[in-house]
Amino acid sequence: MTVELISVGTELLLGNIVNTNANYLSKKCAELGLSLFYQITVGDNENRLIDTVKTAMSRSDIIILTGGLGPTQDDLTKEAVAKALGRKLVMDEHSRERILKYFDRISYDKQDNQIQKASAIASKALSKITDNNWKQALKIDDCFVIDNDNGTAPGYIIKENHKIIFLLPGPPSEMIPMFEQKMFPYLKETQQKVFISKMVKICGIGESRAETRILDLIEKQTNPTIAPYAKSGEVHFRITASADNENTAESMIQPLLKELMNRFGDNIYTTSEEETLEDVVVKLLQKQGLKLVTAESCTGGLLTGRIVNIPGASSVFTEGFITYSNESKMKYLGVDKKTLDQYGAVSEETATQMVKGAADTTGCEAALAITGIAGPDGGTKEKPIGLVYIGCYLKGIVTVREYRLRGNREKIREQSVIHALDLLRRCLMNMS
Repeated sequence: MTVELISVGTELLLGNIVNTNANYLSKKCAELGLSLFYQITVGDNENRLIDTVKTAMSRSDIIILTGGLGPTQDDLTKEAVAKALGRKLVMDEHSRERILKYFDRISYDKQDNQIQKASAIASKALSKITDNNWKQALKIDDCFVIDNDNGTAPGYIIKENHKIIFLLPGPPSEMIPMFEQKMFPYLKETQQKVFISKMVKICGIGESRAETRILDLIEKQTNPTIAPYAKSGEVHFRITASADNENTAESMIQPLLKELMNRFGDNIYTTSEEETLEDVVVKLLQKQGLKLVTAESCTGGLLTGRIVNIPGASSVFTEGFITYSNESKMKYLGVDKKTLDQYGAVSEETATQMVKGAADTTGCEAALAITGIAGPDGGTKEKPIGLVYIGCYLKGIVTVREYRLRGNREKIREQSVIHALDLLRRCLMNMS
């Protein structure tokens, strides 16, 4: 089945907010084995939205719209879809009651450090609700209403001539729970086949090289299929199989998964959809009972941020140094001034002293250090922009790698973090 995503909101077109909903829904559609051919973003204009819905109906089996379900005049999604389908809007008493209870619940005011109820009577709560809020209690005639447990805008499922239309609220905090709890299971039941996916995540090898290694598999693929996804410093392969049941689909995936393991070896850091590179590193440190310290120059705390984002990182991570200047490298990490004068801040020698100094200062068994030239200025012929040295200290053994990275400042810094985490991962694996 084919699916089309329609993101509604002028703020998306203007770039005021990032469209994370489309990214999330695209992944979920892939999990379901749906063929996503179109992603459309349309502003808060009723006529353009009606045309967009009609076009989507003409070419897609499933249409998912996000946004435009609020109480204000520029929230037009429900109205536009109703007109595109030639249906009326009618009052949904269930939604009306939920809105009333919602406002009654939030009418508790915090005063004098005590929670006091502002109104105990529904009629009083009713007086606090402006007329435009009742707009959210209207539904498209002959549709399924999906309760919103995190806001006031319900979602909707509409069937029209063997097509299915989903209307979801725009805020991700409302959209994601609604989709996962109510609409994902609904879509899963519409599928005649069971779809199983496995994600293979790779680092330490570029996108073009990685794809070249599996070109023969891609060219002859039928079922299961394999699709590459490039990320900064990483390459992900999604293997998807369809079958009559989960066991059969799983068994179809295994030979292809084994082949990828043979071809990429320890470049593969996980086959879990949700697991990140920093997840893997933290788990390896926990398994070996090691403490980690970081020392960053050009990345300015990005590496440390990635690590502490992981729940439970406090069991292995002690502290991080941001030593952007030469003075700070000498003061906190004990880097020798002679080393900086002779070899420069961006050098194998400085990276070595940074990572050893971080370990010696804190007594940690593991340490990572990054020093480099992220640009856009500061590069020379001998030391161009993108030159980065990463040092890894592990139980007295120091490993330093030189990297020549490409891209803008942001990309170079992001890739540096990926390479640092990957270097530590490999060193930990070799020691285990």
